[in-house]
Amino acid sequence: MNIGLTGGIATGKSSVSAYLASKGALLIDADVIAREVMMPGHPVLAAAVQRFGQAILNADGTLDRKKLGSIVFQHPEERKALEAITHPAIRKEMRERAAAYEMQYPDKLVVSDIPLLYESGLEDGFEEIMVVYVPREVQLERLMSRDQMTLADAEARIAAQMDIERKKERANIVIDNSGSWAQTEKQLQAFLTRKGLL
Repeated sequence: MNIGLTGGIATGKSSVSAYLASKGALLIDADVIAREVMMPGHPVLAAAVQRFGQAILNADGTLDRKKLGSIVFQHPEERKALEAITHPAIRKEMRERAAAYEMQYPDKLVVSDIPLLYESGLEDGFEEIMVVYVPREVQLERLMSRDQMTLADAEARIAAQMDIERKKERANIVIDNSGSWAQTEKQLQAFLTRKGLL
């Protein structure tokens, strides 16, 4: 079974994906793949250098993430240009890994962890989509305490993503992570049991 896993910032998505992996799920992490395609020698990094210039590289040929970040976060059109270079490669790699896992391990749960799944229009190709949910107030509190952020900064970060209530409405499976971890675990166990994966 192939599911997409998403949520909002500070909803606990990483904890949920780690739990599913601990129960035997095969995990495909969009953030890890995004880093892989920006490694020296990868054609995606070469395309990014062609678009943004040699200045985005460190002396050893690796990507200077801070430098690239400062370019794309201040200019939405530059961010779109970067996404046009990276997103197709990330999608292709994720699809190929999911297909390979499904062929090799047909009885296992394959989880694609994609922070901006809805924002990037990646719903297709999954049997179901699981959203890790907490109400916005909880998101704000957790983000401020986790990253030592001001309220204004935390609100800006959350506002940059699709509203968590909209994600919740669109999900096939909602894992409410606003209570204790034991309560979250119970929901995950129920999901795995229902799907015959536990």
